[in-house]
Amino acid sequence: MPTVVITDYTFPNLEIEQSILSAGGFELRSGNNKEILALQALVADADAVITQFAPINADVIGAMQRAKVIVRYGIGYDNVDVKAARERGIPVCNVPDYCIDEVADHTLAFILGVTRQVVPNTLHVREGKWGLATPLDQLRTLCDQAVGLVGFGRIGREVAARLAPFKCRRLVHDAFVPADAVRATGCEPVAIDELLAQSDIVTLHCPSTPQTKKLLNATSIARMKPGSLVINLARGDLIDTAAFVAALQSGHLAGAAIDVCDPEPIPVDSPLRSLPNVITASHIASASPNAVRTLRETAAKIAAMALRGESLPNVVNGVISQSV
Repeated sequence: MPTVVITDYTFPNLEIEQSILSAGGFELRSGNNKEILALQALVADADAVITQFAPINADVIGAMQRAKVIVRYGIGYDNVDVKAARERGIPVCNVPDYCIDEVADHTLAFILGVTRQVVPNTLHVREGKWGLATPLDQLRTLCDQAVGLVGFGRIGREVAARLAPFKCRRLVHDAFVPADAVRATGCEPVAIDELLAQSDIVTLHCPSTPQTKKLLNATSIARMKPGSLVINLARGDLIDTAAFVAALQSGHLAGAAIDVCDPEPIPVDSPLRSLPNVITASHIASASPNAVRTLRETAAKIAAMALRGESLPNVVNGVISQSV
């Protein structure tokens, strides 16, 4: 019986995947050990592999003897060595459209949270105090702000649409989206340096690639407007964490709201856990009952499609699916 292996998961159980795969006549096996040796042993005889956060590097892929597909639970796939998979002829698929509204909503919540100082004022009242918890100039009105969106894919466009009624200026940098397409949404296409220099709020919506890793670093942060804000719900390694912390502590960055970080979890002794001008969450922006169900069902269905020899959707490494 063909076997689907799930390397790791954060769900309470795998009943959704089990119901889909067993109906197709496939066996499901799972683990939750992210050590390389354990992963190699787990995937060695898998006919299909589904992964969440485990490092599916060249060594793990090299151990796959029969895999017809690697499916990532999510939009990003930076934990999978897509080049190694391509060299082995294994398609890598993601789930690019399962949490667009959730992440866009969460982005807007973060932007409003930091501009309206929601958390500091809540804590102020909880401590028995009254009145403003922060200086008046930290309370901003969105219509007076320029918001820079780095990345204009599905999520970036939804964030821009949600911002439109707030009447803020919206700057966009995305090297892969034509300028006319950006202008058609009422946004302004700009180069990354211009976006950083002009934006009061910078929100990241690009994937983690060799070109975007540490996009915000000591040099690029220094080019940002003093007192600007950073929002990151994309990938933690888009930001150089040490430079980010230093800029928040110095006041060059007035604040931030992050759902992702490098590393994750945020270390217990990291200033990001205690800085009063930072809102943090534990990589949960994509979560909702409907989104999680869609994610899990889609991943299981793609694995089943590969085992039936069908053409696969959402292939990110250019490998045509193998026939059974």
